[in-house]
Amino acid sequence: MSNEQSPPDAGGLTMDFSTFILSLNASSLIHLGEIHDPQLKEISVNLPAAKHTIEILEILKEKTVGNLDDNESKLLSDILYNLRLKFIQHSKGD
Repeated sequence: MSNEQSPPDAGGLTMDFSTFILSLNASSLIHLGEIHDPQLKEISVNLPAAKHTIEILEILKEKTVGNLDDNESKLLSDILYNLRLKFIQHSKGD
């Protein structure tokens, strides 16, 4: 397949870099207690797990320098900025 994106899955979503980053963002937000855990159907906070996911995003940003288009780079930078702020806010609450 010569397409850069994979075919849509059963849910109709196409997996690309932005979708992957948004997925990691959602995981971080769940761990920060910002959104409901879809499996547990409740809000819970797990700061070590949130920190781990934020670190994964930081590694991806570092390793993809020069390989992302402007939109992908901005998305990743914006998500990291917001997640870091939320993490600091939640860390101070403990």
